[in-house]
Amino acid sequence: MENAALLAEVMKFTVIAVSLLIGLGALGTGIGFAILGGKFLEGSARQPELTPMLQTKMFIVAGLLDAVPMIGVAIALLLVFANPFFGMLGA
Repeated sequence: MENAALLAEVMKFTVIAVSLLIGLGALGTGIGFAILGGKFLEGSARQPELTPMLQTKMFIVAGLLDAVPMIGVAIALLLVFANPFFGMLGA
C-alpha cells in the first residue's frame, strides 16, 4: 500500500509539473511574440526602407521563440508517458 501511495503522489506532482511546463511556456511565447511584433512594427514605421531586413530577422527570432514551448511539450510528454521517477519507486 505504501508503494501505491507514493505512486499517486508522484503522479500528482507530475500533473502539476506538466501543466506548469505547457502553460508557462505558452504564456512566455505569447508575450514574446507580442513584444517581437510590436518592435517590428515600430522599426518598420521609423525606417520603412529597412522593412525587408527587419522582417527576415523577425522570422528568424520567431522560429527560435517557437522552439521554447516545443521543448516544454516534449518534456511534458516524457513526464506523462515515460516518467523516470516511477522507476525510482521500485528501487
